[in-house]
Amino acid sequence: MATISKLSNPSSASSLPLSSSSKIRSFPPVCYIGFHGPTAFLSKVASSSLSLRNTRSLLGALTVKCSQSTGNGSPVKRTSLHDLYEREGQSPWYDNLCRPVTDLIPLIESGVRGVTSNPAIFQKAISSSNAYNDQFRELVQSGKDIEASYWELVIKDIQDACKLFEPIYDQTDGGDGYVSVEVSPRLADDTKETVEAARWLHKVVDCPNVYIKIPATAPCIPSIKEVISLGISVNVTLIFSLARYEAVIDAYLDGLEASGLNDLSRVTSVASFFVSRVDTLIDKMLEKIGTPEALDLRGKAAVAQAALAYKLYQKKFSGPRWEALVKKGAKKQRVLWASTSVKNPAYPDTLYVDPLIGPDTVSTMPDQALQAFIDHGNVGRTIDSNVSEAEGIYSALEKLGIDWSYVGTQLELEGVDAFKKSFDSLLDTLQEKANSLKLVSM
Repeated sequence: MATISKLSNPSSASSLPLSSSSKIRSFPPVCYIGFHGPTAFLSKVASSSLSLRNTRSLLGALTVKCSQSTGNGSPVKRTSLHDLYEREGQSPWYDNLCRPVTDLIPLIESGVRGVTSNPAIFQKAISSSNAYNDQFRELVQSGKDIEASYWELVIKDIQDACKLFEPIYDQTDGGDGYVSVEVSPRLADDTKETVEAARWLHKVVDCPNVYIKIPATAPCIPSIKEVISLGISVNVTLIFSLARYEAVIDAYLDGLEASGLNDLSRVTSVASFFVSRVDTLIDKMLEKIGTPEALDLRGKAAVAQAALAYKLYQKKFSGPRWEALVKKGAKKQRVLWASTSVKNPAYPDTLYVDPLIGPDTVSTMPDQALQAFIDHGNVGRTIDSNVSEAEGIYSALEKLGIDWSYVGTQLELEGVDAFKKSFDSLLDTLQEKANSLKLVSM
């Protein structure tokens, strides 16, 4: 079993001296970890200066908390996350990132195989923690402006996390072990600038297992094609409808074909299909309709649409066009289930994990969903177990007046707006922090 004790020097721990070309290197604090059984990942960590020792088992849920001063970890052991990947071919990822990144170690041992981040996650991490203060102070004192300093903070977290997941990336020959970082949400309507931002992020992060996140807005669909054609791996985010999802798949295929590369094996992608937010909006619409039939469909729309998305995935990644790309080493653009936390407390807390299990997929889970699935989730292929029922629910909702196109457009607008607000709020917080430290003037 494993626990992570309090770090002796949290500020140092939050600044792991990692580079894109080195393995995990030494750093001052001692992080005591005990693991249940040897693994390839443990052997990688053992090569660093992390002090490892066996510790007694402690009770508590597996979670990572962004604290003011120290990292914390809880016991880890073989979990249902391992079964999820080994038996069903679905990769469990963690939808959160904060300092110190060493907090990710027990999660990796528990079966987590990748990390996703977004502007809202970084807004929470940076604004609620002192772990970023030292680096931020140095950046501003060196003449960096607030936004440039923000990106330096983010890039360091992404690089440090990439090094932790690199063993998984290596073991799977580039099939897993990715860490995602999103371009500025201010660029969601700018095709050209999104491409430039993606190129810049890919270059400065300089890690083979980084995914550059690009939103699936209409202006960014051409951006996705171009970025893929440049050989940059992409996490396409904020997908809410089947029509937009098909456009995303086509952009990936078009990008691979336009790349001119003879070896496509290192250009990969995931398509992040959001689920819980779909039910949040459609449930409100069904409640307004108010008929027994409408009310009976609450909490069913998101999973039904996701099942049809997987059916579309299977269709698009088959046939002559795809087989021609496979001959050049192309990998499928896996569908990733995002927004898996349950917003309605009346629903089962694994509602957006249990029914969406299938091969060659990813499920990224925040703390709530991750803990719930480890505790009582069911491992078994479910995503295509009853496609006809999913089609029936989808059609029934249309007959009740639910416009799927409107739902997708509205949720996309809300998603982009939420990320923009988080981004702007964080920049304001950093400006206030700089002012309080008397580093810069308004």
